[in-house]
Amino acid sequence: MTAPTPRPGILDITPYVGGKSSAGDAGRTIKLSSNESPLGPSPRAVEAYRAAGATLHRYPDGGATALREALAAQHGLDPARIVCGNGSDELLALLTRAYAGPGDEVLYSEYGFLVYPIAARSAGATPVAAPERDLRMDVDALLERAGERTRVVFIANPNNPTGDYLPATEVARLRAGLPETTLLVIDAAYAEYVGARDYDDGAALVAAHDNVVMTRTFSKIHGLAALRLGWAYCPASVADVLNRIRGPFNVTAPALAAGVAALADRAHRDAARRHNDRWLPWLSAALSRLGLDARPSVGNFVLVRFPTGPGRDADAANAFLMARGIVPRTMREYRLPDSLRITVGLEDEMRAVVDALAEFMS
Repeated sequence: MTAPTPRPGILDITPYVGGKSSAGDAGRTIKLSSNESPLGPSPRAVEAYRAAGATLHRYPDGGATALREALAAQHGLDPARIVCGNGSDELLALLTRAYAGPGDEVLYSEYGFLVYPIAARSAGATPVAAPERDLRMDVDALLERAGERTRVVFIANPNNPTGDYLPATEVARLRAGLPETTLLVIDAAYAEYVGARDYDDGAALVAAHDNVVMTRTFSKIHGLAALRLGWAYCPASVADVLNRIRGPFNVTAPALAAGVAALADRAHRDAARRHNDRWLPWLSAALSRLGLDARPSVGNFVLVRFPTGPGRDADAANAFLMARGIVPRTMREYRLPDSLRITVGLEDEMRAVVDALAEFMS
């Protein structure tokens, strides 16, 4: 017997596996594996989500009008150029499908988000990884590998899982070095956490050029990861393309309502930012004092490199933490087997992970 055969390249995809949510039978679980907000969602967003339950028999607004207008008002953007999606992952996949296919290449940085090569192969395109320098995105390496077949370039800025970022001048240099027919997608999922003066989320480049898109998410600082809500700011022509190929009701009504409410609660967002501003450097410094290599990060997580000796490597550290109910993110999928990624959590969670690693390293 025969069965339907998927297109070439589909079976070459390594499925994306998210961070674990449980440590098994360890009792209380401290989940630090998925870069979620430790403060959770705004109470206003939760209330709006619950209120939307009264009208679940109605289709959502397919144009996400209220959310696009709220985003535009908060960020000073044109609402007609905003497209909302079922998480920014959906938008990344749609952009790839719209602009790349068989015979084309999709370029990304070596330790960039795992969704980029998945999106490329799903569209029939070839993923191309540009090497990084000391776990930092390298514009020259990206430009060296950008050719006439390069249709889409993805950069996560800030980058997950390394925590680094490209200054605005470097992003602009990257765009200037690409063909006008190549789409540069700036995945700014962690933009709200960055305080560096030389950082820009990419909106200014979108406004100035026809080949740049910025994507954002409600999953991180807004604490709405379960609702899968993201958005893209695009040139008008790209927004038109996305609106032609996305699902007609691709964002649920409860997600739209919660998103609008989350944007209105600036105090909650600011509290989440202040929490990260305090505990990110605390965690990094505490890990460094233990003799671990905590990479500089501007996100809400730290990439930690462990020694390579038996019993002290990342696998051993992961097992030690998991036995104590602490769940980090392993990095083998990113080809960083010597590292773990640890999300910034609540104060007691941060102290617990540092105390556990101090015991592990002793």
